[in-house]
Order: sequence, then structure tokens, then C-alpha cells
Amino acid sequence: MGRKALPKPTEAELALLHVLWGRGPSTVREIWAQVNRKQRAGYTTVLKLLQIMFEKGLVRRDDRARSHVYAATLSEEQTQQQVVAHVLDRVFAGSASKLVLRALSAKKASPADLAAIRKLLDEMEGGRK
Repeated sequence: MGRKALPKPTEAELALLHVLWGRGPSTVREIWAQVNRKQRAGYTTVLKLLQIMFEKGLVRRDDRARSHVYAATLSEEQTQQQVVAHVLDRVFAGSASKLVLRALSAKKASPADLAAIRKLLDEMEGGRK
């Protein structure tokens, strides 16, 4: 069977993961500099969060160089899939239609989003024929 699911990242952990997904493997200083542009965060706070994320398995750490280099364990898409599955089960009792309807009513979808949704639905319906 597949490996054990990783814990769901907190909001603060997601901010660091977004940096890693955008930049790729990065040092603490590089991550801190990126995060600090949007929200005030101390260097030691970012370092501690990365250490906790490493212990949880959310990031990998390469310690061959003087400065440790961190990388996300899962891709952005894999993390989104994991979080959506969690929300789907816990909040929507497994109902994908309720989740999608609530998501679409919570925020106006762009024409590009609607086109992507239509394409996905067409592909899903085409696979059933």
C-alpha cells in the first residue's frame, strides 16, 4: 500500500510551502526573504517552522552544505489533493457536488476557471461512455 499520508500543513506552513513550490529548493535565508516581503516574520521563526515541517515530513532537508537547503516533500498539486480530500470527508461528508457548489458560490469564478471546469466535466463524462 502507499506511504502514510502526511499531516495537513498549517496556514504558516503553507506560506513556506508556497515559497518552495515557486522557488524550488531554498535555504532558510532565501525562504525568509521571500516570506518577509508579504508578512513580517523573524528569521528564527521561519527556521523553527522549517525544522518542525522537517520533523512532520512536509519538507526534505539537504545538509551537505553549510546552509541547509529545504525542499517540499509533496508537489503543490499533491498537497492540494490531500487537503481537498480531507475537507471533502470532514466538512462535506464525502459529497464532491456540495464541495464544488459551495466553492463556486463562495467566490465568482473567472471565465477561464469556468472553461477549465467545463473541460474537466466533458472529459469525465466522455470517459463514462
